[in-house]
Amino acid sequence: MSLYFDAASILTTQSETGGSFKSRIYNSRSKSSPAQIYALITETSKWDLLLKEVIENAGILDLEPKLSPLLALFLVHDFLLSKNGVSAPASHPIRQAVERHKIRLKAEFTKARVRRGCTSIEVLKEAVLKERRDRLDVAGVCAKVYPRWVRVNNLRSSMDAQLGTTFASYKRAQSLAELAGEEPRVYTDPNIPDLLAVTPGMDFTNSPAYKNGEIILQDKASCFPAYLLVGNGEDWEGDLVDGCAAPGNKTTHLASLLAKQGPKKSSKRRCRIFSMDASQARSKTLQKMVTAAGANDIVTILAGQDFLALHPSDSRFSNVTGLLLDPSCSGSGIIGRDDVPQLTLPTSSKPAKGQGKKRKRRHDEDGDQQPPQPAKTVSSTEENELSETNLDIDRLTKLSNLQARIVEHALAFPAATHVTYSTCSIHLIENEAVVSRVLASNVAKRRGWRVMRRDEQPDGLRAWNHRGIREERVPASASRENDDSQPTVYLTDEELDACLRCWPGDEEGLGGFFVAGFIRDPSLAASDDTRVSNDSEEEEEWEGFSD
Repeated sequence: MSLYFDAASILTTQSETGGSFKSRIYNSRSKSSPAQIYALITETSKWDLLLKEVIENAGILDLEPKLSPLLALFLVHDFLLSKNGVSAPASHPIRQAVERHKIRLKAEFTKARVRRGCTSIEVLKEAVLKERRDRLDVAGVCAKVYPRWVRVNNLRSSMDAQLGTTFASYKRAQSLAELAGEEPRVYTDPNIPDLLAVTPGMDFTNSPAYKNGEIILQDKASCFPAYLLVGNGEDWEGDLVDGCAAPGNKTTHLASLLAKQGPKKSSKRRCRIFSMDASQARSKTLQKMVTAAGANDIVTILAGQDFLALHPSDSRFSNVTGLLLDPSCSGSGIIGRDDVPQLTLPTSSKPAKGQGKKRKRRHDEDGDQQPPQPAKTVSSTEENELSETNLDIDRLTKLSNLQARIVEHALAFPAATHVTYSTCSIHLIENEAVVSRVLASNVAKRRGWRVMRRDEQPDGLRAWNHRGIREERVPASASRENDDSQPTVYLTDEELDACLRCWPGDEEGLGGFFVAGFIRDPSLAASDDTRVSNDSEEEEEWEGFSD
């Protein structure tokens, strides 16, 4: 029976870690199987409108005070639609609360199916899903499609090979909107090479292509940094550093892009990627992903290495020309590729009993606020799944300071010519404001760093329309009066146009994301910079970041 309480808790308890819907389930301390919880919530969400109708017409919420609307939705779903029925002992009070009304519930379910003129459960399911979409349209809410994004790994396969095998039975879609529905469809992304969008909910974890590392599940926005840094990889020269690497998607993407260099690079020194994470535990995950992707020959993992503790003049990095940086951030743009289903709940015709009375509740049904937790110390490579709801301006400022220092550290690498900086944050202070600070830094001026202009970006990203902003986006109802937290951004219009943005909830099917590129232009270097290769010696020794 804990399955139903655990599922209700996932939907009603505020996440402390952020991240995708599925990661919230797998990171929770629920007693039930994460796969069972995920299946229960997602399947119930497909039937919620009909279940609401059945529960209200049967009146069981008025008759069974132990049933909350959410529990009733889950239990009635399994009672009517699951092959195994309710997952609880026959003697359990909650199961009995539903099965006492089995005749009435089955009768109302049959009436609901007849009203829709559906001859089978499958036809009924499609009808209910259409009702769901139509309801959102009538309410003026655009039903956004958040597809499953799949990147083809060039180290082990190719786009043509995957379209002919893994996705051979998928119908080709011409837009993201066509991915809505149950039928498996696939859409070739126009911005990122070797990236596919498929119908939401498709599971590839048991497919041979996934197990063999031929495909990697990676959100589109997460593919921007590597593509912005090395383009299609064919003309890249020099080594690379992924300074904040775990779990490894961006590292393996870099390796996949460099794989396109082919035989013409065989006579030259092969590019290498130095990939690191300050956490030993997360470095193990990084190593597993690199191995699965077949990238061990090109990637050197520095386990437990904090990027800020590296010395740029270390001989290992003498040929590093590009650095990719995706440091700790607020995670305010994360919505998760699966997103959290919003269930339509049944209502009772009677007011809730016992309101105002104190009683023990297993899953904090009253939503009581917990005492504030102390701020969490972050490193330069911590997972970007911190909850925005627990952040204040002081916390954002500390993150911004760390982010700026990381980028400035990268600009000091002697041979570096290209750097990308990205976050999964929507906040100006972590994005355009960081770019502004970096460009004004001594190291940027001394070494001649500037932003990578839009016309210098790879074709796919050059065509991306969502660009940098000068002022924080706020809801129309919000007021800017007495807002002292708005950071000042000293960027030209051209520099803002060089920044790429993704916004949650728009037509692109992505969460919030930001990326900007930096290019070293010797003609802009300060005239007194006569020892560029030894710049790092002038920097103070880094002893780690502390909150």
